[in-house]
Amino acid sequence: MALLALDWGTSSLRGALLAADGTVIEERSFARGILTVEKGGFPALFDSLFGDWMQPGTLCLIAGMAGSQQGWLEAPYCPCPAGFAEIAAGLAWVDQNRIAIVPGLSIEKQGTPDVMRGEETQLFGALQRLGLHDACMVLPGTHSKWVTVTDRRVTDFSTWMTGEFYALLREHSILARTMPAFSSTNNAAQTPALEPAAFEQGVAHALRGDGLLHTAFSTRTLSLFKRLPEEALPSYLSGLVIGEELKCQTLPSGQTVVIIGSETLTVRYALALRQIGVPVQCVDGSAAWYGLRAIADTLNHQ
Repeated sequence: MALLALDWGTSSLRGALLAADGTVIEERSFARGILTVEKGGFPALFDSLFGDWMQPGTLCLIAGMAGSQQGWLEAPYCPCPAGFAEIAAGLAWVDQNRIAIVPGLSIEKQGTPDVMRGEETQLFGALQRLGLHDACMVLPGTHSKWVTVTDRRVTDFSTWMTGEFYALLREHSILARTMPAFSSTNNAAQTPALEPAAFEQGVAHALRGDGLLHTAFSTRTLSLFKRLPEEALPSYLSGLVIGEELKCQTLPSGQTVVIIGSETLTVRYALALRQIGVPVQCVDGSAAWYGLRAIADTLNHQ
């Protein structure tokens, strides 16, 4: 059957019409994340943006924050370990056998829960695309996810607020005084291009340092003593926060780490991991479409 695959996040909405073999027929994207939708407005907005794709026999699967408490319909978290079968069985149906929302994943460690919503679809898509059964994966972002997959099931994951801490330090701390202007709402236009040498210097300092509460101040002192130019400081700070994240991971010896996401972030994580001798493989955002297609195929098989 044809599949309408949606990735409906907090600030954006993108969709793809997929053929039965997973080929992308057409894609659309809109600045209509869930926070822009008034209460009860999801069905009408969906029909206006994608109704023409919902021909008889077409299935729609929706990943992301549309399944949160603030979204269209809350899709309960699926406890780990979980794989394709558990996700397909946990779909929250908006319209039975026609429109469903993919559940997120949850895990309990040392009495504290952790969750992901939306990233699970990219994970399963990357597994499908690369033909992997076991993997160590990272999804960089505002809240980065480190994930362990065993026999095509997510057995462990953890969340790291790396991107959010970078934005807070970059925009609201004393460090912002020495760097080019920045706004977290428009960072793509205002962030200087990556300077690899400064970034790698930040990663190295984080790895040998005593923690981000200490190493972050070096961004200011390197500026005060003219050791780094203003335009290189954002890259250095990025290296610090990503290096801090890497320092806390237990990376399997010799195993390739799969990095999933936009090139802006995957290139940074690839640089940092290669700096410590870890091989990497990068997968772009199209992994979400592979994941939703694989979930649909699992549903059909069940």
